[in-house]
Amino acid sequence: MPCVNRSFGGLPESNGYIYVEANGGLNQQRTSICNAVAVAGYLNATLVIPNFHYHSIWRDPSKFNDIYDEEYFIDTLGSDVRVVNKVPGYLMERFDQNMSYVYNLRIKAWSSIQYYKDNVLPRLLEEKVLRISPFANRLSFDAPPAVQRLRCLANYLALRFSNPISTLGDALVRRMKERSISSGGKYVSVHLRFEEDMVAFSCCVFYGRKQEIEDMTAARERGWRGKFTKPGRVIRPGAIRINGKCPLTPLEVGLMLRGMGFDKNTSIYLASGKIYDAERNMAPLFEMFPLLQTKEMLASEEELAPFMNYSSRMAAIDYTVCLHSEVFVTTQGGNFPHFLMGHRRYLYGGHSKTIRPDKRKLAQIFDNPNIGWKAFKRQMLSMRSHSDSKGFELKRPNDSIYTFPCPDCMCRGEQCSVLVAQDLIGAHSS
Repeated sequence: MPCVNRSFGGLPESNGYIYVEANGGLNQQRTSICNAVAVAGYLNATLVIPNFHYHSIWRDPSKFNDIYDEEYFIDTLGSDVRVVNKVPGYLMERFDQNMSYVYNLRIKAWSSIQYYKDNVLPRLLEEKVLRISPFANRLSFDAPPAVQRLRCLANYLALRFSNPISTLGDALVRRMKERSISSGGKYVSVHLRFEEDMVAFSCCVFYGRKQEIEDMTAARERGWRGKFTKPGRVIRPGAIRINGKCPLTPLEVGLMLRGMGFDKNTSIYLASGKIYDAERNMAPLFEMFPLLQTKEMLASEEELAPFMNYSSRMAAIDYTVCLHSEVFVTTQGGNFPHFLMGHRRYLYGGHSKTIRPDKRKLAQIFDNPNIGWKAFKRQMLSMRSHSDSKGFELKRPNDSIYTFPCPDCMCRGEQCSVLVAQDLIGAHSS
């Protein structure tokens, strides 16, 4: 069971205000929010609701309260960390009410909490208002229990999606369960990363068609302006694939799932953005899994209209439906699956049925022209079994608490307690 302890009683006088800019997509921003809560609480500072940095890739102008229930966030943290909408006007007078004039403290990536105490706190006491931008990955994964507790509190209790998102997300969960009546309301969620920007950024070659090459060249230039065409830069698509870095195609995902034992009657929810060349690429996946659904299929145009053109809000809807699935299948790394794996572990007593395929091994198997279906299926079943055995995992040094909430956020979980005991026995016997 989860065990995020909350404080009761008053807070000492604040040491000042901390304002951070959370950059990246939905879950990278979530990392920044939780880390900001931890830093502010540890320094006895007041946290200003984080600002979401607009990025040319995600192109989402959403504010904090568009994604999360801001009032609930402030109230839930009330006894542990002061959170406000804005810095008081009298303090902002010397900055002409302009946050960009506030002193911006540059922090190295993965800094320890001690660094904040030694270097940020003195400056905070002097300035009374500090800005930290950028803030993504600016706090080490390893920290004292007091810091980890605040991260757990922020991530698992305080951050609740805004009412419009949670209302539609919960409705889609119900609809998936209704469509999965033959399997007791249980469904499989699959996170597919085959959007144009993902395909372009990977620098992989999938089908080698002229149109694909032209599309990807144009997408890379639009999104990253010369990053991939710098003099001396050599891109080796074959090596990238062998190293398991290429996104799985919809066809490969379908073959993998069928090999793992999921048949055409399996109810599947597909979480993704706009799939590249969707009509052509999605056809084989729909043929293998005719019960497959997406948010666009489950919701009406009217229901989705307020969220269209807002990538983070759409991702939050996907997150909700994946969170409540019986099995979650991740096909590519990134913050979305890492947060989901941790959140599902937190909700389901330490264990979540998650399939994380070995991408290097998959590349070898898919590229082997001599492999038969029986041998392929044997490999896939072994991969699924290995994934399930890793469902219970204890956080190790340098692991993210957002992926591995045991033991910091789950000290009363029965399975978590067993893992901690086994870890201690192993440490004493070695």
